[in-house]
Amino acid sequence: MSAVRTRFAPSPTGHLHVGGLRTALFNYLYAKKVDGEIILRIEDTDQSRKVENAVENLISTFEVLNISFDEGPTQGGGCGPYFQSERLSIYNEHIKLLLDSGDAYPCFCPAEKLEETRKKQSDAKHTIKYDRHCLRLDAAAARKLIEKEPHVIRMKVPSEEEVFFYDVVRERVAIQCEELDDQVLIKSDGFPTYHFANVVDDHLMGITHVLRGEEWLSSTPKHVLLYQFFNWKQPKFIHLPLLLNPDKSKLSKRQGDVAVEDYLNKGYLPETLINFVALLGWHPKNEQELFSLSELEKEFSVKRINKSGAVFDIEKLKWMNSQYLKNLPIETIMNYAAPVFKSEGLETTDVRKFNAVVENARKRADTIHEMIEHSIPFYTELKYSDEDKNLLQNESSQKVLIYFSEKLSELSRWTDAEIKSLVNETGETAGVKGKDLYAPLRLALFGTAHGPDIPLLIDILGVETSVNRIRKSKYKSAVKQMSIYLESGKINEAKKFLPKFHSRLMKIVKTGVISKKTASRKISRVTKQINNSKKNKTFL
Repeated sequence: MSAVRTRFAPSPTGHLHVGGLRTALFNYLYAKKVDGEIILRIEDTDQSRKVENAVENLISTFEVLNISFDEGPTQGGGCGPYFQSERLSIYNEHIKLLLDSGDAYPCFCPAEKLEETRKKQSDAKHTIKYDRHCLRLDAAAARKLIEKEPHVIRMKVPSEEEVFFYDVVRERVAIQCEELDDQVLIKSDGFPTYHFANVVDDHLMGITHVLRGEEWLSSTPKHVLLYQFFNWKQPKFIHLPLLLNPDKSKLSKRQGDVAVEDYLNKGYLPETLINFVALLGWHPKNEQELFSLSELEKEFSVKRINKSGAVFDIEKLKWMNSQYLKNLPIETIMNYAAPVFKSEGLETTDVRKFNAVVENARKRADTIHEMIEHSIPFYTELKYSDEDKNLLQNESSQKVLIYFSEKLSELSRWTDAEIKSLVNETGETAGVKGKDLYAPLRLALFGTAHGPDIPLLIDILGVETSVNRIRKSKYKSAVKQMSIYLESGKINEAKKFLPKFHSRLMKIVKTGVISKKTASRKISRVTKQINNSKKNKTFL
Protein backbone atom coordinates (compact mmCIF):
# COMPACT_ATOMS: atom_id res chain seq x y z
CA MET A 1 0.00 0.00 0.00
CA SER A 2 0.93 3.62 -0.50
CA ALA A 3 2.41 5.57 2.42
CA VAL A 4 -0.61 7.92 2.30
CA ARG A 5 -4.14 6.67 1.72
CA THR A 6 -7.22 8.87 1.90
CA ARG A 7 -10.88 8.08 1.25
CA PHE A 8 -14.15 9.63 0.28
CA ALA A 9 -17.03 7.73 1.86
CA PRO A 10 -20.43 9.16 0.90
CA SER A 11 -23.84 7.75 1.70
CA PRO A 12 -26.03 7.07 -1.37
CA THR A 13 -28.83 9.37 -0.23
CA GLY A 14 -29.07 11.63 -3.28
CA HIS A 15 -26.99 13.80 -5.57
CA LEU A 16 -23.44 14.84 -4.74
CA HIS A 17 -23.59 18.10 -2.82
CA VAL A 18 -21.06 20.92 -2.89
CA GLY A 19 -19.87 19.99 0.61
CA GLY A 20 -19.33 16.39 -0.49
CA LEU A 21 -17.40 17.56 -3.52
CA ARG A 22 -15.19 19.72 -1.30
CA THR A 23 -14.46 16.73 0.95
CA ALA A 24 -13.73 14.44 -2.00
CA LEU A 25 -11.60 17.08 -3.71
CA PHE A 26 -9.43 17.79 -0.65
CA ASN A 27 -8.87 14.06 -0.13
CA TYR A 28 -8.01 13.71 -3.82
CA LEU A 29 -5.66 16.71 -3.89
CA TYR A 30 -3.78 15.66 -0.77
CA ALA A 31 -3.32 12.11 -2.08
CA LYS A 32 -2.06 13.39 -5.42
CA LYS A 33 0.23 15.95 -3.79
CA VAL A 34 2.14 13.28 -1.85
CA ASP A 35 1.88 10.53 -4.47
CA GLY A 36 -0.65 8.68 -2.36
CA GLU A 37 -3.92 6.88 -3.11
CA ILE A 38 -7.58 7.75 -2.67
CA ILE A 39 -10.39 5.24 -2.14
CA LEU A 40 -14.09 5.58 -2.89
CA ARG A 41 -16.20 3.72 -0.33
CA ILE A 42 -20.00 3.70 -0.28
CA GLU A 43 -21.41 3.90 3.26
CA ASP A 44 -24.85 2.41 2.64
CA THR A 45 -25.60 0.92 6.04
CA ASP A 46 -28.65 3.18 6.48
CA GLN A 47 -30.88 1.30 4.07
CA SER A 48 -33.93 3.48 4.84
CA ARG A 49 -32.26 6.55 3.29
CA LYS A 50 -30.77 4.83 0.27
CA VAL A 51 -31.77 6.45 -3.05
CA GLU A 52 -31.97 4.44 -6.26
CA ASN A 53 -29.21 5.22 -8.78
CA ALA A 54 -27.48 7.54 -6.32
CA VAL A 55 -24.18 5.64 -6.64
CA GLU A 56 -24.33 5.66 -10.44
CA ASN A 57 -25.06 9.37 -10.39
CA LEU A 58 -22.20 9.97 -7.98
CA ILE A 59 -19.69 8.10 -10.14
CA SER A 60 -20.82 9.81 -13.35
CA THR A 61 -20.52 13.24 -11.68
CA PHE A 62 -16.93 12.53 -10.68
CA GLU A 63 -16.21 11.41 -14.23
CA VAL A 64 -17.50 14.75 -15.54
CA LEU A 65 -15.33 16.55 -13.00
CA ASN A 66 -12.28 14.46 -14.01
CA ILE A 67 -11.72 13.18 -10.47
CA SER A 68 -10.60 9.57 -10.41
CA PHE A 69 -10.16 7.07 -7.57
CA ASP A 70 -7.48 4.43 -7.14
CA GLU A 71 -9.85 1.91 -5.54
CA GLY A 72 -13.61 1.68 -5.35
CA PRO A 73 -16.79 0.00 -6.57
CA THR A 74 -15.84 0.37 -10.24
CA GLN A 75 -12.04 0.22 -9.92
CA GLY A 76 -11.82 -2.73 -7.56
CA GLY A 77 -8.79 -3.14 -5.32
CA GLY A 78 -7.31 -5.27 -2.59
CA CYS A 79 -9.50 -3.91 0.25
CA GLY A 80 -12.98 -4.58 -1.05
CA PRO A 81 -15.85 -4.94 -1.01
CA TYR A 82 -16.34 -1.15 -1.23
CA PHE A 83 -20.03 -1.16 -0.31
CA GLN A 84 -20.49 -1.34 3.45
CA SER A 85 -23.69 -3.36 2.99
CA GLU A 86 -21.47 -6.13 1.58
CA ARG A 87 -19.16 -6.09 4.61
CA LEU A 88 -21.58 -7.19 7.34
CA SER A 89 -19.62 -10.33 8.18
CA ILE A 90 -16.54 -8.19 8.79
CA TYR A 91 -18.42 -5.95 11.23
CA ASN A 92 -19.90 -8.97 13.02
CA GLU A 93 -16.43 -10.39 13.59
CA HIS A 94 -15.21 -7.15 15.08
CA ILE A 95 -18.23 -6.47 17.26
CA LYS A 96 -17.74 -9.91 18.85
CA LEU A 97 -14.23 -8.83 19.82
CA LEU A 98 -15.63 -5.79 21.62
CA LEU A 99 -18.33 -7.83 23.35
CA ASP A 100 -15.73 -10.33 24.53
CA SER A 101 -13.45 -7.59 25.83
CA GLY A 102 -16.30 -5.83 27.63
CA ASP A 103 -15.92 -2.67 25.54
CA ALA A 104 -19.42 -3.16 24.10
CA TYR A 105 -22.68 -4.53 25.43
CA PRO A 106 -26.18 -5.38 24.16
CA CYS A 107 -29.08 -3.03 24.82
CA PHE A 108 -32.69 -4.28 24.79
CA CYS A 109 -34.44 -1.03 25.73
CA PRO A 110 -37.50 -0.30 23.58
CA ALA A 111 -37.84 3.04 21.81
CA GLU A 112 -40.54 4.17 24.25
CA LYS A 113 -38.25 3.76 27.26
CA LEU A 114 -35.40 5.56 25.53
CA GLU A 115 -37.67 8.48 24.66
CA GLU A 116 -38.93 8.65 28.26
CA THR A 117 -35.37 8.76 29.57
CA ARG A 118 -34.40 11.53 27.13
CA LYS A 119 -37.42 13.59 28.19
CA LYS A 120 -36.56 13.30 31.88
CA GLN A 121 -32.97 14.30 31.20
CA SER A 122 -34.11 17.23 29.07
CA ASP A 123 -36.54 18.45 31.72
CA ALA A 124 -33.79 18.23 34.33
CA LYS A 125 -31.39 20.03 31.96
CA HIS A 126 -28.97 17.11 32.11
CA THR A 127 -26.81 15.82 29.27
CA ILE A 128 -28.99 13.60 27.08
CA LYS A 129 -27.47 10.15 26.80
CA TYR A 130 -28.25 6.50 27.46
CA ASP A 131 -28.73 5.70 31.16
CA ARG A 132 -26.87 2.34 30.92
CA HIS A 133 -29.87 0.32 32.12
CA CYS A 134 -28.83 -2.74 30.13
CA LEU A 135 -25.20 -2.52 31.24
CA ARG A 136 -26.42 -3.64 34.67
CA LEU A 137 -27.90 -6.87 33.29
CA ASP A 138 -26.33 -10.18 34.27
CA ALA A 139 -23.94 -11.28 31.52
CA ALA A 140 -25.44 -14.77 31.25
CA ALA A 141 -28.97 -13.33 31.07
CA ALA A 142 -27.89 -10.87 28.41
CA ARG A 143 -26.42 -13.65 26.22
CA LYS A 144 -29.74 -15.53 26.36
CA LEU A 145 -31.72 -12.41 25.45
CA ILE A 146 -29.48 -11.72 22.44
CA GLU A 147 -30.71 -14.93 20.83
CA LYS A 148 -34.41 -14.03 20.99
CA GLU A 149 -34.94 -10.33 21.72
CA PRO A 150 -34.48 -7.31 19.43
CA HIS A 151 -31.44 -5.37 20.52
CA VAL A 152 -28.62 -3.02 19.61
CA ILE A 153 -24.96 -3.14 20.56
CA ARG A 154 -23.55 -0.11 22.37
CA MET A 155 -19.99 0.88 23.07
CA LYS A 156 -19.01 1.14 26.73
CA VAL A 157 -17.46 4.56 27.18
CA PRO A 158 -14.82 4.58 29.96
CA SER A 159 -15.63 6.63 33.01
CA GLU A 160 -13.65 9.60 34.32
CA GLU A 161 -11.19 9.73 31.47
CA GLU A 162 -10.17 12.34 28.92
CA VAL A 163 -10.18 11.46 25.26
CA PHE A 164 -7.96 13.57 23.06
CA PHE A 165 -6.61 13.59 19.54
CA TYR A 166 -4.60 15.86 17.31
CA ASP A 167 -6.28 17.53 14.36
CA VAL A 168 -4.00 18.93 11.67
CA VAL A 169 -6.11 22.10 11.47
CA ARG A 170 -7.18 22.52 15.11
CA GLU A 171 -4.21 20.85 16.86
CA ARG A 172 -5.08 19.19 20.22
CA VAL A 173 -8.78 18.46 20.78
CA ALA A 174 -9.91 16.91 24.08
CA ILE A 175 -13.20 15.90 25.67
CA GLN A 176 -14.21 14.29 28.95
CA CYS A 177 -15.67 10.79 28.62
CA GLU A 178 -18.52 11.71 30.92
CA GLU A 179 -19.80 13.95 28.12
CA LEU A 180 -19.99 11.03 25.67
CA ASP A 181 -22.95 8.76 25.09
CA ASP A 182 -22.69 4.98 24.88
CA GLN A 183 -22.98 5.14 21.13
CA VAL A 184 -24.92 2.46 19.23
CA LEU A 185 -22.46 0.44 17.14
CA ILE A 186 -24.79 -2.21 15.67
CA LYS A 187 -28.44 -1.36 14.99
CA SER A 188 -31.36 -3.71 15.60
CA ASP A 189 -31.44 -4.58 11.87
CA GLY A 190 -27.89 -5.97 12.13
CA PHE A 191 -26.31 -3.10 10.19
CA PRO A 192 -23.49 -1.09 11.76
CA THR A 193 -23.75 2.61 12.47
CA TYR A 194 -21.44 5.04 10.71
CA HIS A 195 -19.31 5.40 13.82
CA PHE A 196 -18.44 1.71 13.98
CA ALA A 197 -18.23 0.85 10.29
CA ASN A 198 -16.06 3.79 9.31
CA VAL A 199 -13.47 3.01 11.99
CA VAL A 200 -13.30 -0.69 11.06
CA ASP A 201 -13.13 0.09 7.34
CA ASP A 202 -10.59 2.89 7.67
CA HIS A 203 -8.30 0.53 9.58
CA LEU A 204 -8.71 -2.45 7.27
CA MET A 205 -8.33 -0.29 4.17
CA GLY A 206 -5.15 1.30 5.45
CA ILE A 207 -6.46 4.85 5.60
CA THR A 208 -3.73 7.12 6.97
CA HIS A 209 -5.47 10.52 6.75
CA VAL A 210 -9.15 11.25 7.36
CA LEU A 211 -10.25 14.54 5.78
CA ARG A 212 -13.90 15.27 6.50
CA GLY A 213 -16.29 18.06 7.44
CA GLU A 214 -16.22 19.94 10.72
CA GLU A 215 -19.61 18.47 11.65
CA TRP A 216 -17.81 15.19 12.46
CA LEU A 217 -15.45 16.83 14.94
CA SER A 218 -17.69 16.06 17.94
CA SER A 219 -17.91 12.38 16.93
CA THR A 220 -14.18 11.90 16.58
CA PRO A 221 -13.57 11.12 20.32
CA LYS A 222 -15.90 8.11 19.96
CA HIS A 223 -13.89 6.96 16.99
CA VAL A 224 -10.66 7.45 18.92
CA LEU A 225 -12.01 5.21 21.70
CA LEU A 226 -12.76 2.48 19.17
CA TYR A 227 -9.20 2.67 17.87
CA GLN A 228 -8.02 2.30 21.45
CA PHE A 229 -10.36 -0.65 22.13
CA PHE A 230 -8.94 -2.50 19.11
CA ASN A 231 -5.38 -1.34 19.84
CA TRP A 232 -5.14 0.11 16.32
CA LYS A 233 -3.06 3.05 15.15
CA GLN A 234 -5.19 6.15 14.60
CA PRO A 235 -5.15 7.97 11.27
CA LYS A 236 -4.39 11.66 11.17
CA PHE A 237 -7.59 13.71 11.39
CA ILE A 238 -8.18 16.83 9.31
CA HIS A 239 -11.55 18.50 9.81
CA LEU A 240 -12.61 20.96 7.12
CA PRO A 241 -14.38 24.24 7.95
CA LEU A 242 -18.12 24.65 7.48
CA LEU A 243 -19.54 25.95 4.21
CA LEU A 244 -21.60 29.10 4.82
CA ASN A 245 -24.12 31.24 3.02
CA PRO A 246 -23.24 34.94 2.59
CA ASP A 247 -25.29 35.65 5.75
CA LYS A 248 -22.95 33.22 7.59
CA SER A 249 -25.68 30.61 8.09
CA LYS A 250 -24.77 27.02 7.30
CA LEU A 251 -25.07 26.17 3.62
CA SER A 252 -28.14 24.02 3.15
CA LYS A 253 -30.55 22.88 0.45
CA ARG A 254 -33.34 24.97 1.96
CA GLN A 255 -31.49 28.14 1.01
CA GLY A 256 -30.70 27.28 -2.61
CA ASP A 257 -28.94 24.83 -4.86
CA VAL A 258 -26.27 22.73 -3.20
CA ALA A 259 -26.08 19.76 -5.57
CA VAL A 260 -23.13 19.74 -7.97
CA GLU A 261 -25.42 18.49 -10.74
CA ASP A 262 -27.59 21.60 -10.33
CA TYR A 263 -24.65 23.85 -11.13
CA LEU A 264 -23.51 21.71 -14.05
CA ASN A 265 -27.05 21.82 -15.46
CA LYS A 266 -27.07 25.61 -15.13
CA GLY A 267 -24.04 25.91 -17.37
CA TYR A 268 -21.18 26.10 -14.89
CA LEU A 269 -18.11 24.31 -16.21
CA PRO A 270 -16.48 21.35 -14.43
CA GLU A 271 -13.19 23.26 -14.40
CA THR A 272 -14.88 26.18 -12.67
CA LEU A 273 -16.54 24.06 -9.99
CA ILE A 274 -13.27 22.30 -9.14
CA ASN A 275 -11.41 25.61 -8.91
CA PHE A 276 -14.15 27.36 -6.93
CA VAL A 277 -14.71 24.54 -4.45
CA ALA A 278 -10.96 24.13 -3.89
CA LEU A 279 -10.88 27.69 -2.51
CA LEU A 280 -13.69 27.05 -0.03
CA GLY A 281 -11.69 26.69 3.17
CA TRP A 282 -8.22 26.51 1.62
CA HIS A 283 -5.93 29.30 0.47
CA PRO A 284 -2.93 29.16 -1.88
CA LYS A 285 0.41 30.60 -0.91
CA ASN A 286 -0.07 33.63 -3.19
CA GLU A 287 -2.94 35.71 -4.61
CA GLN A 288 -3.59 33.41 -7.57
CA GLU A 289 -7.28 32.56 -8.01
CA LEU A 290 -7.51 30.49 -11.18
CA PHE A 291 -6.09 26.96 -11.01
CA SER A 292 -6.34 23.96 -13.27
CA LEU A 293 -6.80 20.60 -11.56
CA SER A 294 -3.16 19.69 -12.23
CA GLU A 295 -2.04 23.00 -10.71
CA LEU A 296 -4.14 22.35 -7.62
CA GLU A 297 -2.55 18.91 -7.25
CA LYS A 298 0.86 20.57 -7.04
CA GLU A 299 -0.19 23.55 -4.93
CA PHE A 300 -2.45 21.93 -2.32
CA SER A 301 -1.32 21.70 1.31
CA VAL A 302 -3.32 20.67 4.36
CA LYS A 303 -1.37 23.27 6.34
CA ARG A 304 -3.23 26.00 4.45
CA ILE A 305 -6.72 24.72 5.31
CA ASN A 306 -8.61 27.43 7.22
CA LYS A 307 -10.25 27.04 10.62
CA SER A 308 -13.03 29.54 9.99
CA GLY A 309 -16.08 28.86 7.83
CA ALA A 310 -15.94 29.36 4.08
CA VAL A 311 -18.57 31.55 2.38
CA PHE A 312 -20.18 30.19 -0.79
CA ASP A 313 -20.26 33.34 -2.92
CA ILE A 314 -22.37 32.79 -6.05
CA GLU A 315 -21.11 36.03 -7.60
CA LYS A 316 -17.54 34.79 -7.26
CA LEU A 317 -18.61 31.53 -8.92
CA LYS A 318 -20.17 33.44 -11.84
CA TRP A 319 -17.05 35.56 -12.27
CA MET A 320 -14.80 32.53 -12.23
CA ASN A 321 -16.99 30.72 -14.75
CA SER A 322 -16.85 33.71 -17.10
CA GLN A 323 -13.05 33.57 -16.95
CA TYR A 324 -13.02 29.91 -17.90
CA LEU A 325 -15.50 30.55 -20.72
CA LYS A 326 -13.20 33.22 -22.13
CA ASN A 327 -9.90 31.41 -21.67
CA LEU A 328 -10.40 27.68 -22.25
CA PRO A 329 -9.71 26.45 -25.80
CA ILE A 330 -12.60 27.19 -28.13
CA GLU A 331 -12.90 23.49 -28.93
CA THR A 332 -13.51 22.74 -25.25
CA ILE A 333 -16.24 25.36 -24.97
CA MET A 334 -17.87 24.12 -28.19
CA ASN A 335 -17.99 20.59 -26.75
CA TYR A 336 -19.68 21.87 -23.58
CA ALA A 337 -22.05 24.11 -25.56
CA ALA A 338 -23.10 21.64 -28.28
CA PRO A 339 -25.61 19.56 -26.24
CA VAL A 340 -27.12 22.73 -24.73
CA PHE A 341 -27.49 24.31 -28.18
CA LYS A 342 -29.11 21.14 -29.52
CA SER A 343 -31.54 20.99 -26.59
CA GLU A 344 -32.66 24.52 -27.56
CA GLY A 345 -33.13 23.51 -31.19
CA LEU A 346 -30.07 25.44 -32.41
CA GLU A 347 -28.10 23.86 -35.26
CA THR A 348 -24.46 22.94 -34.64
CA THR A 349 -23.61 21.00 -37.81
CA ASP A 350 -22.26 24.10 -39.59
CA VAL A 351 -18.95 24.00 -37.72
CA ARG A 352 -17.71 27.36 -39.06
CA LYS A 353 -20.86 29.17 -37.96
CA PHE A 354 -21.06 27.32 -34.63
CA ASN A 355 -17.43 28.17 -33.89
CA ALA A 356 -18.01 31.85 -34.63
CA VAL A 357 -21.25 31.98 -32.62
CA VAL A 358 -19.62 30.33 -29.58
CA GLU A 359 -16.56 32.58 -29.87
CA ASN A 360 -18.82 35.63 -29.77
CA ALA A 361 -21.11 34.38 -27.00
CA ARG A 362 -18.43 33.18 -24.60
CA LYS A 363 -17.04 36.72 -24.31
CA ARG A 364 -20.43 38.03 -23.18
CA ALA A 365 -21.76 35.31 -20.85
CA ASP A 366 -21.18 33.97 -17.34
CA THR A 367 -22.55 30.47 -18.08
CA ILE A 368 -23.14 28.13 -20.99
CA HIS A 369 -26.87 28.85 -20.72
CA GLU A 370 -26.29 32.60 -20.93
CA MET A 371 -24.37 31.90 -24.14
CA ILE A 372 -27.65 30.67 -25.61
CA GLU A 373 -29.19 34.12 -25.02
CA HIS A 374 -26.40 35.68 -27.08
CA SER A 375 -26.68 33.05 -29.81
CA ILE A 376 -30.41 32.60 -30.50
CA PRO A 377 -30.63 35.69 -32.78
CA PHE A 378 -28.20 34.03 -35.21
CA TYR A 379 -30.60 31.10 -35.67
CA THR A 380 -34.18 32.33 -35.28
CA GLU A 381 -36.46 34.98 -36.75
CA LEU A 382 -36.01 38.32 -35.05
CA LYS A 383 -38.74 39.83 -32.89
CA TYR A 384 -38.99 43.54 -32.22
CA SER A 385 -40.58 45.62 -29.50
CA ASP A 386 -42.72 48.60 -30.47
CA GLU A 387 -39.82 50.86 -29.55
CA ASP A 388 -37.49 48.94 -31.86
CA LYS A 389 -40.04 49.04 -34.69
CA ASN A 390 -40.35 52.79 -34.28
CA LEU A 391 -36.61 53.18 -34.51
CA LEU A 392 -36.42 51.01 -37.63
CA GLN A 393 -39.16 52.88 -39.46
CA ASN A 394 -37.96 56.45 -38.90
CA GLU A 395 -36.61 58.29 -41.92
CA SER A 396 -32.98 58.28 -40.82
CA SER A 397 -32.94 54.52 -40.14
CA GLN A 398 -34.63 53.81 -43.48
CA LYS A 399 -31.92 55.71 -45.34
CA VAL A 400 -29.27 53.66 -43.51
CA LEU A 401 -30.95 50.32 -44.14
CA ILE A 402 -31.79 50.96 -47.79
CA TYR A 403 -28.30 52.11 -48.76
CA PHE A 404 -26.44 49.51 -46.72
CA SER A 405 -28.54 46.55 -47.92
CA GLU A 406 -28.27 47.60 -51.58
CA LYS A 407 -24.51 47.92 -51.43
CA LEU A 408 -24.11 44.77 -49.32
CA SER A 409 -26.13 42.70 -51.81
CA GLU A 410 -23.56 43.52 -54.48
CA LEU A 411 -20.74 41.85 -52.54
CA SER A 412 -19.81 38.27 -53.33
CA ARG A 413 -16.68 38.26 -51.17
CA TRP A 414 -15.79 40.60 -48.36
CA THR A 415 -13.41 41.34 -45.51
CA ASP A 416 -14.00 42.96 -42.13
CA ALA A 417 -12.23 46.07 -43.40
CA GLU A 418 -14.55 46.27 -46.42
CA ILE A 419 -17.65 45.94 -44.20
CA LYS A 420 -16.35 48.66 -41.87
CA SER A 421 -15.72 50.86 -44.90
CA LEU A 422 -19.27 50.22 -46.15
CA VAL A 423 -20.71 51.13 -42.74
CA ASN A 424 -18.79 54.42 -42.78
CA GLU A 425 -19.86 55.07 -46.36
CA THR A 426 -23.48 54.40 -45.37
CA GLY A 427 -23.24 56.89 -42.52
CA GLU A 428 -21.84 59.60 -44.77
CA THR A 429 -24.50 58.99 -47.41
CA ALA A 430 -27.37 58.99 -44.90
CA GLY A 431 -25.88 61.91 -42.97
CA VAL A 432 -25.76 60.04 -39.64
CA LYS A 433 -23.16 58.62 -37.27
CA GLY A 434 -22.84 56.98 -33.86
CA LYS A 435 -25.94 55.24 -32.53
CA ASP A 436 -28.09 56.63 -35.35
CA LEU A 437 -25.94 54.61 -37.72
CA TYR A 438 -25.17 51.46 -35.73
CA ALA A 439 -28.42 50.95 -33.82
CA PRO A 440 -30.67 50.38 -36.88
CA LEU A 441 -28.09 48.11 -38.49
CA ARG A 442 -27.72 45.95 -35.37
CA LEU A 443 -31.48 45.88 -34.88
CA ALA A 444 -32.06 44.73 -38.44
CA LEU A 445 -29.28 42.13 -38.31
CA PHE A 446 -29.43 40.89 -34.69
CA GLY A 447 -32.60 42.18 -33.07
CA THR A 448 -30.85 44.39 -30.50
CA ALA A 449 -29.52 47.93 -30.70
CA HIS A 450 -26.35 46.88 -28.86
CA GLY A 451 -24.21 43.83 -29.45
CA PRO A 452 -21.52 42.40 -31.72
CA ASP A 453 -19.73 44.50 -34.31
CA ILE A 454 -21.40 44.73 -37.71
CA PRO A 455 -18.56 42.89 -39.57
CA LEU A 456 -18.83 39.99 -37.09
CA LEU A 457 -22.61 39.79 -37.54
CA ILE A 458 -22.28 39.65 -41.31
CA ASP A 459 -19.43 37.15 -41.10
CA ILE A 460 -21.58 34.77 -39.04
CA LEU A 461 -24.84 35.34 -40.90
CA GLY A 462 -23.42 35.62 -44.40
CA VAL A 463 -24.27 38.35 -46.90
CA GLU A 464 -27.47 36.77 -48.20
CA THR A 465 -29.03 36.25 -44.77
CA SER A 466 -27.86 39.71 -43.65
CA VAL A 467 -29.44 41.41 -46.66
CA ASN A 468 -32.68 39.46 -46.25
CA ARG A 469 -32.88 40.41 -42.56
CA ILE A 470 -32.47 44.07 -43.40
CA ARG A 471 -35.11 43.80 -46.11
CA LYS A 472 -37.48 42.05 -43.72
CA SER A 473 -36.94 44.78 -41.15
CA LYS A 474 -37.86 47.32 -43.85
CA TYR A 475 -41.02 45.35 -44.54
CA LYS A 476 -41.90 45.26 -40.83
CA SER A 477 -41.23 48.99 -40.47
CA ALA A 478 -43.52 49.80 -43.42
CA VAL A 479 -46.28 47.67 -41.88
CA LYS A 480 -45.70 49.33 -38.52
CA GLN A 481 -45.92 52.83 -40.01
CA MET A 482 -49.16 52.09 -41.83
CA SER A 483 -50.56 50.51 -38.67
CA ILE A 484 -49.82 53.68 -36.71
CA TYR A 485 -51.67 55.83 -39.24
CA LEU A 486 -54.74 53.61 -39.33
CA GLU A 487 -54.98 52.91 -35.61
CA SER A 488 -54.73 56.64 -34.80
CA GLY A 489 -57.36 57.54 -37.42
CA LYS A 490 -54.92 59.49 -39.61
CA ILE A 491 -56.57 58.44 -42.85
CA ASN A 492 -55.10 61.26 -44.96
CA GLU A 493 -51.57 60.33 -43.89
CA ALA A 494 -52.36 56.67 -44.65
CA LYS A 495 -53.57 57.65 -48.17
CA LYS A 496 -50.37 59.60 -48.81
CA PHE A 497 -48.23 56.68 -47.50
CA LEU A 498 -50.13 54.02 -49.52
CA PRO A 499 -48.09 54.36 -52.78
CA LYS A 500 -44.82 54.12 -50.86
CA PHE A 501 -46.27 51.20 -48.83
CA HIS A 502 -47.20 49.42 -52.06
CA SER A 503 -43.80 50.13 -53.63
CA ARG A 504 -41.81 48.90 -50.61
CA LEU A 505 -43.72 45.63 -50.30
CA MET A 506 -43.39 44.90 -54.03
CA LYS A 507 -39.66 45.59 -53.94
CA ILE A 508 -39.31 43.22 -50.99
CA VAL A 509 -41.35 40.60 -52.91
CA LYS A 510 -38.68 40.65 -55.62
CA THR A 511 -36.03 39.76 -53.04
CA GLY A 512 -37.95 36.66 -51.93
CA VAL A 513 -38.23 37.76 -48.32
CA ILE A 514 -42.04 37.71 -48.53
CA SER A 515 -44.35 36.18 -51.11
CA LYS A 516 -46.33 38.19 -53.65
CA LYS A 517 -49.52 36.69 -52.19
CA THR A 518 -48.67 37.94 -48.70
CA ALA A 519 -47.83 41.42 -49.96
CA SER A 520 -50.98 41.65 -52.09
CA ARG A 521 -53.17 40.53 -49.20
CA LYS A 522 -51.77 43.20 -46.88
CA ILE A 523 -52.02 45.94 -49.52
CA SER A 524 -55.65 44.96 -50.22
CA ARG A 525 -56.62 45.08 -46.54
CA VAL A 526 -55.01 48.46 -46.07
CA THR A 527 -56.68 49.88 -49.17
CA LYS A 528 -60.11 48.74 -48.01
CA GLN A 529 -59.62 50.33 -44.60
CA ILE A 530 -58.54 53.61 -46.17
CA ASN A 531 -61.44 53.64 -48.61
CA ASN A 532 -63.92 52.95 -45.84
CA SER A 533 -62.39 55.80 -43.87
CA LYS A 534 -62.95 53.95 -40.58
CA LYS A 535 -60.81 53.98 -37.49
CA ASN A 536 -60.48 50.25 -37.50
CA LYS A 537 -58.01 49.05 -34.92
CA THR A 538 -58.06 45.43 -35.99
CA PHE A 539 -55.32 45.97 -38.50
CA LEU A 540 -53.65 43.15 -40.40
